[in-house]
Amino acid sequence: MKKNTKINLLLLLAVIALAVLPLALGLGDHKEEPFTGADGEAETAITEIEPDYKPWFSPLYEPPSGEIESALFSLQAALGAGVLAYYFGLRRGRRQGEQQARERDAEESTAERA
Repeated sequence: MKKNTKINLLLLLAVIALAVLPLALGLGDHKEEPFTGADGEAETAITEIEPDYKPWFSPLYEPPSGEIESALFSLQAALGAGVLAYYFGLRRGRRQGEQQARERDAEESTAERA
């Protein structure tokens, strides 16, 4: 097995462990909403410390439910991943094209010499 394959498998196992272990160990059982985002946790902590706290501004759009908010967040993440994948794929394709062009030029120059 290649070194890169081993590293990729270990990274995949680490990601799976990070996703499954909190659910399997019940790390959020004592909370009403166990796996809320950092914004919700921060809001809860702030209101516990300072009950009269007033936010500086309000969101431009408040989704009607948590499911819609989650779907919009997932859509945002998917679009970002798509843009990054396109960029890295484009860079790799250009690099491979340049390498093939150099190899073709080298072959042509050796054929001309012969």
